[in-house]
Amino acid sequence: MELIILKTNNELWLMREANRIIAVILTDIKAKIKAGVSTYELDQWAEEKILSLNARPGFKGYKGYPATLCTSINNEVVHGIPSKKRKLKNGDIIGIDVGCIYKDFYGDGAYTYPVGDVSEAAIDLMNTCKKSLLEGISQAKKGNRVSDISNSIDKCVRSKGYEIIRDLTGHGIGRELHEEPQILNYNSGEKGPKLRPNMTLSIEPMISNGSFEIKTLDDNWTVVTVDGSLSAHYEHTIAITESGPEILTRL
Repeated sequence: MELIILKTNNELWLMREANRIIAVILTDIKAKIKAGVSTYELDQWAEEKILSLNARPGFKGYKGYPATLCTSINNEVVHGIPSKKRKLKNGDIIGIDVGCIYKDFYGDGAYTYPVGDVSEAAIDLMNTCKKSLLEGISQAKKGNRVSDISNSIDKCVRSKGYEIIRDLTGHGIGRELHEEPQILNYNSGEKGPKLRPNMTLSIEPMISNGSFEIKTLDDNWTVVTVDGSLSAHYEHTIAITESGPEILTRL
């Protein structure tokens, strides 16, 4: 039986603060994403910003991860490690995934950004992934099931002919970065647990314009598409409320 932790009203307030910080990072970093900038520079900026907002990086040191951001370029799906050697090029797309800890509670969110002038194919992939996230969130209502989120994402992505990365999922979040329930991004045929007020979830579709198959590189972190196809990743942390989903990673 999955243990899903319902948050108290005070804990929800702390979750709002943690995820507001994530929203600030994902909003302000947009202006810094341009050709010639290294992923290390983005990481350093994000760490300083998080510390200035009275939080601390949520990923750095998590299971040995060495950085504040995950910076995943083009065919990198998630967990790309920032490096002074990785400089953005015009036409790239980059997924920025960032976490923080504020008074013992995690914030978590991700966004995929264009670098300069990107292809129509890349733009459509990003737009579809973002739309699928919002479609999934729309189903995060009291009385629905986790599978309603999953199925809505699946329907949106597949209607555009893209593939869903199946081996990576969304998750519950709170005092731990990854809590129950697991949130699949595809229709598995299973219903999953019912959604209840004061559940907090990180919903994060990851899609590609090729195969859904992935592999992890020799750095033991960076996950890439096996066929080299482009990948996009968007993530919001939300709270289930009596009146519907509340997006916490939004300014």
